Amino acid sequence: WGAMTEVKREVFGQMPREEGGGVVEKFVLKSDSVKVEILSLGCIIAALETKGRDGEFSDVVLGFDTLEGYTRKHPFFGAVVGRVANRIAKGRFTVDGKEYQLFLNNGPNSLHGGARGFDKVLWSPQVLPNGVCFFRLSPDGEEGYPGDLKVWVTYTLNGGELAINYRAQTSKTTPVNLTNHAYFNLAGQGSRDIYDHEISIEADSYLPVDNTKIPTG
Repeated sequence: WGAMTEVKREVFGQMPREEGGGVVEKFVLKSDSVKVEILSLGCIIAALETKGRDGEFSDVVLGFDTLEGYTRKHPFFGAVVGRVANRIAKGRFTVDGKEYQLFLNNGPNSLHGGARGFDKVLWSPQVLPNGVCFFRLSPDGEEGYPGDLKVWVTYTLNGGELAINYRAQTSKTTPVNLTNHAYFNLAGQGSRDIYDHEISIEADSYLPVDNTKIPTG
């Protein structure tokens, strides 16, 4: 049954003035077996500590200790990605007979929400008994997408399970595909790279992609 989840909030840093300033908060969720740190910037999982076979805690996701790491260029460490995770071919899609053109930021394609996706903005947090819920309104036309999109991302920690719940509500039909972009090294921080780790995925099928990583169909 273990103890309840403990939730703490603290100031992590201040956004640069050219990004609108604003205070970035860090939320620490702690159970008897897991500790996770989440930022209000991009709903980023900055650290995820869990016990290994030796009973010692270690951090198993990649991240930075300071806000500067996250405001400079990095490959979406730990962030919530949106409106659309992954690539949209040629940055174009059609909804209800109308064509929309997005910013191209990944060769010929639009990746992870465009130039300033959900990973690069401040979210409004609300502390829950066992976690934290982040909210933001993505206005109609943001990054070229149609409709006002309200998004709630809720992180809850129960014992050894960290759950992420995504909810979105829109005023116009729009593509939405939200995910969290954590990179894991299950050997823990300070260990070597993951190239000798093996993962097994019991899938019935997989989706082949072309050399710009767009599904071949």
